[in-house]
Amino acid sequence: MSTIRRVVAVVFTALLIAGPAVAQITNDPFPDPIPASEGVIVVGLEEFAVLPDIDGAPARPMVLVDEPGSGRLFVNDMWGLLYSISYDGNVTQYLDARESRWEVEVETPERAPIMEVGLQSFAFHPQFNEPGTAGYGKLYTWIDTGDTAPEPDFVPGGGDATHHIVLLEWTARDPAAATYDGGPPRELLRIEEPFDNHNGGRIGFNWTSSPGDPDFGLLYLGMADGGAAGDELDIAQDLGRVFGKILRVHPLGSNSANGRYGVPADNPYARDGDDGTLGEIYASGVRNPQGFDWDASTGDLLMADIGQSVVETLNVVPLGGDLGWNTWEGSYRVVTNTRVELSGSRGEPGITYPVAEFDQNDPLLQPGSAATGVVAYRDNRIPQLTNRVLWGDLPSGEVFHVPADGLRGGGQAAIRRVLFRDGAETKTLLEVVQAKNADQGRPPTFRADLHFGRGPDGRVFLLNKWDGVVREIVQ
Repeated sequence: MSTIRRVVAVVFTALLIAGPAVAQITNDPFPDPIPASEGVIVVGLEEFAVLPDIDGAPARPMVLVDEPGSGRLFVNDMWGLLYSISYDGNVTQYLDARESRWEVEVETPERAPIMEVGLQSFAFHPQFNEPGTAGYGKLYTWIDTGDTAPEPDFVPGGGDATHHIVLLEWTARDPAAATYDGGPPRELLRIEEPFDNHNGGRIGFNWTSSPGDPDFGLLYLGMADGGAAGDELDIAQDLGRVFGKILRVHPLGSNSANGRYGVPADNPYARDGDDGTLGEIYASGVRNPQGFDWDASTGDLLMADIGQSVVETLNVVPLGGDLGWNTWEGSYRVVTNTRVELSGSRGEPGITYPVAEFDQNDPLLQPGSAATGVVAYRDNRIPQLTNRVLWGDLPSGEVFHVPADGLRGGGQAAIRRVLFRDGAETKTLLEVVQAKNADQGRPPTFRADLHFGRGPDGRVFLLNKWDGVVREIVQ
């Protein structure tokens, strides 16, 4: 954030606190709740695959992607594993990053089941199955590690240095093999984490791009604001820090400071390094980007960003965009960690505001709500979802839909629910998971930890962290 912007923000906040009768400070910017029944889309939900328990604990999947060259889906388990799933639901362990031969030392969530550590995300190079190409056999993982001995490439400038997050490149000898058959991973970059929470986020290649496109083969990295609360270190707006950013790198390049990856020339700050900015930054001002995907129709990068205590957002993320955190939470200026200012919403030029947003206090949700997703559904396999964006709330498991076209108008009114058939009843995902817990002899979970996955031919999958079941949305 510039010095001028910081001064303005401080003065503005002081005025708000000094004059509460005028300021309209609130923790509830959306007094009209998301309708419980109006506009609901009801679809089927089928059990597709079951991931193994780890020492009696259910798998903790975050990401499911299609790898079309090998005709398989892949899904992670935050405990440190990667599984392949055939298109008809057969599960095979592909990689265990915890094995001592890899020397990764995966930080796993034993201390608290909802902590955001482990194998957070992964991505296959778009040329993974194309012999003779530079990306042949290349797979990337975004992993929290307890090995803090190596020098990090990026530091937050404060906090407790709890662990590191590393981007690793694995090279399979035979990409069609049932299990990973390559050697140890190559480390591309390493980041020191200041707190246990808000670590990395989603990573991925733009699957809508093709060879010859400027975006082809560039890896997007979600990097949260470093944790604690309220962006305690004030770094999401600092263009000299990687935290609170979407990064974009060329994993097969070498012009980075450490020489292990490339910095794309068209990144917004790629030529401005002398002023302290980082060329790796694609967009700034994000808080905790655990879900993103591209819209095949528009080419837009869509991201669900987890809010602080008030607003959860769905965003279109442009090259060079500033999404406002930690000065703005969604469309509203931040006053405290639990309050925003209603007047002057969307009032700062140059900020990329959400295209949809909801209230953490919405009665459909539960304490600690967090935006998750996202899938821009442009297929016809499930007609009632065609041209809708699917996203939702991570803990409650509520799935939402908004129109995929005309998103840039923003607002909250268009958000509606997706529910799931269960005989004559309709249920939320959380209710479905709780019923499965009963069948498994497990206590019913109080939260779903919802994530989305995209398969071939318009197939969409739902993940959760409490019963090990990958479910497919059906008509």
